[in-house]
Amino acid sequence: MSFFSDAEAGFLQKHLSRRSLMGGVAAGGVLATPLGLLGGRAYASGEAAPAEITVANAHQAPIPIVVPNFGAGLGDQISSVIAADLSSTGLFEVLGGDVPASRQPDFHALKARGARVAVAGSATGADRVRVEMRLWDVLAGQQMTGRAYTASQSNWRRIAHIIADEIYKRLLGEDGYFDTRIAYIARTGPRRHQTTRLAIMDQDGANAHMLTNGSWLTLEPRFSPISEKLAFLSYANNRPRVYVYDLNSGQQTILGTFEGISFAPRFSPDGRSIILSATTRDGGADLYLIDLATQHRRKLTGTPGVIDTSPCFSPDGRSIVFNSDRGGSPQLYVMSADGGNARRISYGNGHYGSPVWSPRGDQIAFTRIGHGGFSLGLMGPDGVGERTLTEGFTVESPSFAPNGRALAFCRQNAAGAGGSGFTSTIEVIDVAGFNEHSIPTTTGASDPAWSPLRR
Repeated sequence: MSFFSDAEAGFLQKHLSRRSLMGGVAAGGVLATPLGLLGGRAYASGEAAPAEITVANAHQAPIPIVVPNFGAGLGDQISSVIAADLSSTGLFEVLGGDVPASRQPDFHALKARGARVAVAGSATGADRVRVEMRLWDVLAGQQMTGRAYTASQSNWRRIAHIIADEIYKRLLGEDGYFDTRIAYIARTGPRRHQTTRLAIMDQDGANAHMLTNGSWLTLEPRFSPISEKLAFLSYANNRPRVYVYDLNSGQQTILGTFEGISFAPRFSPDGRSIILSATTRDGGADLYLIDLATQHRRKLTGTPGVIDTSPCFSPDGRSIVFNSDRGGSPQLYVMSADGGNARRISYGNGHYGSPVWSPRGDQIAFTRIGHGGFSLGLMGPDGVGERTLTEGFTVESPSFAPNGRALAFCRQNAAGAGGSGFTSTIEVIDVAGFNEHSIPTTTGASDPAWSPLRR
């Protein structure tokens, strides 16, 4: 297998560095069943119903919710994870306190504490765990939902995340994103000679484990929307190419055969194809669509000397946003899925890249370099409404949560002499620009890729 040329190495050094922008079964064995109502009351005659709860309202006034202890030992751990999930969004104010698991709570006492919603729950069992949860509307004095979950003890964290998702959905009217994972690049060692490994963890940083051994530089993981697969860039055997990793078998396979370097992969919305960028002899890069079943590839762009990269499909599969220097500098363009009708959408000051389409279809996240630093922002698919979410020395690699309400991204600081003091972390911020927080990792981390909901 041939080594990549100096020209190809220079190409990736230029376009994958910080100074550019190119760069299970159902519920996993968790059985869920409904719980019957414990009673309560309807709204009294003439009594106003509680004001509608929305994400926008919750940003202004987080929802006060009581999350009690679900019992000693495992019950305490489960309720702690539920509370942490809800708190991490910035949309809930989690209150402590006792709520009975098998009868109506004291609504007057809960109101006096300022609670609007209360959770009740219990956890029993050893090898097989049964977790019961009820959600109470304190203002209305009635049960909103009740569920029981049964699983092996090893799946207790998943039960907690699924319960948090159920609460999120019942209160905000849309799916949550807690029962998900994030693939990322784990980084160890000195700043200029880091070992990089493909890794995966729960969205809160728990259950992290490495998928590759660090023998080769690894970058750009991307989740399949329909299967347990990841696409990623690996320098295996000193030849940067796109691979597909099967999370069930651990098998890695090369995707396609290109004369140059292939990189910047993304799955199509139906999961049947991968779109990527591949270098050309004239110093450019073109976009290709590869069918995963047949390995047939279709070239979508091909202007000589132009670098087209970082492609991402719209959720409906009809359009592609990508980065291109066809206008003289890296900017964002949107084209039809067949490669036609490309139009520029970024017109602010600086260079744009790393575009990713929201699962909701209404926004495109991007990274922009300008005025000596990085910023992470959003704009409409037509380029309208551009706004900045956060800034820093390096903020890059945005990836949407599956409900489109939050973004994971990489934040890096400026290193001191000899690379001292360098950090690379994965952060999460909501699309309103609030509530930025770090996901704890045991190593440096970059290149986050948020999975779909697992169930």
